[in-house]
Amino acid sequence: MSRLKLLAANEQGVPPLGAGHSLCQGCGIPIVVRTVLDAIPGKKVVISATGCLEVATTRFPTTAWNVPWVHVAFENAAAVASGVESGYRALRRRHRLDEDITFVAFAGDGGTYDIGMQALSGALERGHRFVFCCYDNEAYMNTGVQRSGATPFGASTTTSPSGEVGLGKLQERKDMTAIAVAHHVPYVAQAAASHWYDLAVKADRAAAALGPAFLNVLSDCPVGWGHEPRDFKRVLDAAVETRFWPLYEVVDGQYRLTYEPQEHVPIDAWLRGQKRFKHLFDPKNADLVRHAQHRVDADWERLLALCA
Repeated sequence: MSRLKLLAANEQGVPPLGAGHSLCQGCGIPIVVRTVLDAIPGKKVVISATGCLEVATTRFPTTAWNVPWVHVAFENAAAVASGVESGYRALRRRHRLDEDITFVAFAGDGGTYDIGMQALSGALERGHRFVFCCYDNEAYMNTGVQRSGATPFGASTTTSPSGEVGLGKLQERKDMTAIAVAHHVPYVAQAAASHWYDLAVKADRAAAALGPAFLNVLSDCPVGWGHEPRDFKRVLDAAVETRFWPLYEVVDGQYRLTYEPQEHVPIDAWLRGQKRFKHLFDPKNADLVRHAQHRVDADWERLLALCA
């Protein structure tokens, strides 16, 4: 993929997501959105679920968007994308539209793993041609850092707090990437905001897929995760290097690693950088850290077997 293609935003050279939004310092969401949209050639229409991205880019009476953009509810981004894509295909059949357009839906983990999962599953099963990109910051950050299906084991949130009687979230996070793969769609990939070129290549491949494509992208939240904004890349890199968040793609059911850490980095390297996991390092909670490490190791070995 050429540098020119990666940096091409639209025909006028205007970035799809411009400056002036109010997303937090250190937030990975604008990196995810800009990388994905800049990597997709041609014209784009964006469907945006309610969430941090929507709230922070469209404060009345302004907008940071320079492409056609549709705001929908938390739960129905994939359903609306399906309708828009179906209408587009109908116009193409009637020769009333001859432009190539890529439809891209963005939603957080709340609008993907939980509230929006039913609509997403239906859209994937029906085979609508669009790219669904989840910016996964692992909680309902826009409404106050409540736990979601993407929140990792042990994380402290406002609805799964750590303290005298709580140890953070006691359930494992959903494997949403595997759920998307189970729909037998042409392209599924897992990426991270810190690995921008890997994400760009995957976004380009997703847009070229002959059917639905799903991108699950880890995106930090300095407020909810509890780290300094300047540390966003270090924290996200730690998730990848510890193998908590492997980078891979699944093309027509075939798994392939797109990045493999050079050494085994313990999960502590990722947990220690965030206040939401601070309680896990109390000596009495050592078993919880060991459990987290065991789960990461087991998941990694399972992924290697699939890729083999």
